[in-house]
Amino acid sequence: MPAPAIETRALRKVYKAPTQKRRRGPTSFAPPGVMAMGPVPTGDVVALDALDLAVGQGEFFGLLGPNGAGKTTTIGILTTRVLPTSGEARVGDADVARDPVGVRRRIGVVPQRPNPDRSLTVVENLLFHAAYYGVPRGAAEQRADALLSQFDIGDKRDRKVDELSGGQQQRLMIARALIHEPDVVFLDEPTVGLDPQARLALWEVLRRLHAEGRTIVMTTHYMEEADQLCDRIAIVDQGKLLALDTPNALKGRAPGGTLVELTLDGDAAPLVLEAQSLTGVSHAEARGRALRVYAERGGAMIPALLAAAEGAGRQVQDIHLVPPSLETLFISLTGRKLT
Repeated sequence: MPAPAIETRALRKVYKAPTQKRRRGPTSFAPPGVMAMGPVPTGDVVALDALDLAVGQGEFFGLLGPNGAGKTTTIGILTTRVLPTSGEARVGDADVARDPVGVRRRIGVVPQRPNPDRSLTVVENLLFHAAYYGVPRGAAEQRADALLSQFDIGDKRDRKVDELSGGQQQRLMIARALIHEPDVVFLDEPTVGLDPQARLALWEVLRRLHAEGRTIVMTTHYMEEADQLCDRIAIVDQGKLLALDTPNALKGRAPGGTLVELTLDGDAAPLVLEAQSLTGVSHAEARGRALRVYAERGGAMIPALLAAAEGAGRQVQDIHLVPPSLETLFISLTGRKLT
């Protein structure tokens, strides 16, 4: 078996909260009328907690989770921008902590927000980046023109970056990440802020890259994006790995039937037993003011659920139906929505 393109073992990252100082009231240790100073601990943040991953050569791998789940921290460690607290992470045969230069030679990074040099033209952005990696000028010019043509922005070659649309700037960022021909490409929520048309166009770009055999790691909190593009998906939340499999296999693990979620004006717990007793309901649970019911015919259950809520003295403020999907699996694992 070939070695993984990326591997992490018991990867952990804890962000130490800075010690803040504030004025306190008079104390026995301060002269009369003098306010004493003292540290105020604010608590550490565990961004990753014993994360084990292995990404195969040529795989399109997705990290799926809500904001704050640990996705960007994972990418940060694998691209050497963030130091792990403990554990191991490797890209190819290079350790991110012991050989960061070796890792950077092997990777291309597409940031969450485009960050080109706006004082340069489109092609100058690529040539400058290529020079940073030691690519000879002649080879860099050939690669730049080929990439700009491949990503349908060849006609913008000599324009300033500000003349590009948001989607075109993101394609420029992908071209920049590829100019030195890396083994692995990291994309951190690459379609955030794009309109639907630009998002679909970027999907096609990513599919072409994958078809070329490149290893791609992408973070996203868009269910459909992960489902459409990725060979495998890791679902993470609060720094922990909750599930890892192909999109179809993960959807097969979702609770049966449609999820009907009622948001009430009070605690939903008193309705669980009655909801569970309704014909056609496979599972019911309460999460604060949310009553979640899984049923084969979700829409048909709404009148009975409304009646149950009224009988319990609760008013329904919102109703949300979700067919079996990655979203219903995520909700069943975490008790909350992805976005």
